[in-house]
Parts: sequence; structure tokens; C-alpha cells
Amino acid sequence: MNNKISKIGVFTSGGDAPGMNAAIRAVVRACAYYKVDCVGVLRGYEGMIEGDFEQLDARSVGNILQRGGTVLKSARSKEFRTPEGRLKALGKLRSEGIDALVAIGGDGTFTGLHKFYQEFSIPSICIPGTIDNDLSGTDYTIGYDTATNTAVEAIDKIRDTALSHNRLFFIEVMGRNSGYIAINSGIAGGAAAIVIPEETMTFDELYEKLGEGEETSKKSNLVVVAEGSKIGDAHTLAKKVAERSSYFDIKVTVLGHLQRGGAPTYFDRVLASRMGIAAVEGLLNNKSDVMVGIKDNKIVYNDFDTIMQSHHEIDEESMRIAKILSI
Repeated sequence: MNNKISKIGVFTSGGDAPGMNAAIRAVVRACAYYKVDCVGVLRGYEGMIEGDFEQLDARSVGNILQRGGTVLKSARSKEFRTPEGRLKALGKLRSEGIDALVAIGGDGTFTGLHKFYQEFSIPSICIPGTIDNDLSGTDYTIGYDTATNTAVEAIDKIRDTALSHNRLFFIEVMGRNSGYIAINSGIAGGAAAIVIPEETMTFDELYEKLGEGEETSKKSNLVVVAEGSKIGDAHTLAKKVAERSSYFDIKVTVLGHLQRGGAPTYFDRVLASRMGIAAVEGLLNNKSDVMVGIKDNKIVYNDFDTIMQSHHEIDEESMRIAKILSI
């Protein structure tokens, strides 16, 4: 164990994700278990620059496991992107006696912490907390499972009204430039088509697929669209289809930030707990400038270059299954 680390700072940054609180709780309680002080940095890098800290112990993180969002709050910081801003943050950390950091967030969070480590060599480890599931080096990111379940629940409800009115629904889900939420919620929700950034489907091919439903007198259709779709968002695609056909009554639902809220699933709670403990144990075992990941249900530590130079790709089997089931 690294006896030089006596106080670990933990913070969340970027977009919130269900399960972040479970990760915070795990970091704090792991620190208590190993007799290391823990400090919460409020509002991410912005709070770090301003010295917005809160002492945390095992009891102060009670009853947050099941809560969505992040009790430490999150914010984006333009100032931290500057050398002057990072120098301010360093001064605040030193004043507080924080000698190691655990960040919970996505690639933007990791980029900032990597730069900070390069400049000042403060031991640091990242935990992947993002609903997008777009980070390589881990099979799952914290929040992805909950967001996908939320999308499936919404799709099930939309199907009820689609069947009642012979409607075609375009349902847009989040995921930024990743189609993970779309492909899996689409399969689970019985979508007629799934439009994701990773696939090269054209609009004509999408329209032809929907036309097959018209020819067989299909009473409703659901199309799940990832927000990063290269052929247009849900509103754009709905408009294009309406210009070509009057068969369906076309509606659009954009789920948006609905997917970020709510209590995390058991899977995200357990995943976050494992990763939080692994982050603290990694620091105490002299690991730094790495991201905790889960591969084949085992904890792994990924170098910064590994996670930033590649994308978590959707496997071809998922795409094949979606194609077969959409007939």
C-alpha cells in the first residue's frame, strides 16, 4: 500500500449519470476502511478551483446509494482548461492537504485529469460514469444500464398508443455519438428499425424497411434513433418519411434527459460500488493516470492513451440480432 497518500479527493464532472452516488459512497467507505481521509470536491473542476470542499466519512454518504444524480454536483469548467485555472486548483488542493484524486465522469473529465497529472504528478484514477457507454477499456459504464432500462420502459408505453392509432413513432434516445442505448433499447422494445451512428444505413434503406411494414399491413411501427445519427435526428427523419408516404400517422418523442434521472438499477449500483473500491485500492497500490474498467466481469486498469485513442464499438452480433428481429 502507498503510505504517502493520506487524503483522497473525489469529484464528479460532466454529465450526471445514475449510479454516480453509489460510486461516491464506495470511494468514501473504501477510504474509511483503509484509514485514509476523504474529501468531496463539489461542482467538479469548478469547485476544485474555488476550493469548494466537504469532508466525508462513512456515515456522511449513508442513504445515497439509491439516489440518481450526484450529491457532489457537477459542472463544466472553462477555467480549468487554462494553465492558470489548473494552477489555482493545485493550490486549493494543497491547502486542503489532498494528495490524490478520484474522478467520476466521461472522456472530457478524463482529459482534464490527465493534463493535470502530466503537469503536477498528483496520483489520480478515473471511474467511467456516463450513460453513453462509449468508453473503451470497459464493457459497461456507470449509468448506461439504468438509462437503457428507462428508454425501454418509455418505448413500451409509446407502443401502447402506437397500436391504438396505426402510428409510426420515431423515438430519439441519448448516447451522443454512441448507439449503445439505441441498439439495446430497440431490441428490447421491439423496434422496426434502429438508427445508430455506427451503422451505414441510408434514409432510402430506412424508408424501404418501413415500406415493408406498409405492404404487410403492419398496424404500428417504432423507430429508435440515436441522437448522433448521421442521417438525421428523429424530427428530420419523421419529416422526410411524411413527405413520401401518408400511410402512417407519424409522431416523434425525444426522451432527452429523462434517461439521466431516476434511481440506478441494481446493476449500476453494484458496478459503481466495485469501481469505487477499485479506484481507492488502485491509488493505494501506486496506480495512477488510469481508468478503472470492467472486462469479462473482472476489474481492469486502463492507461489514458488506451481509452482515448479508441471507441467502445458495438459488436456486430447486436446489429445482426436487431436486423433479424425487425422483420
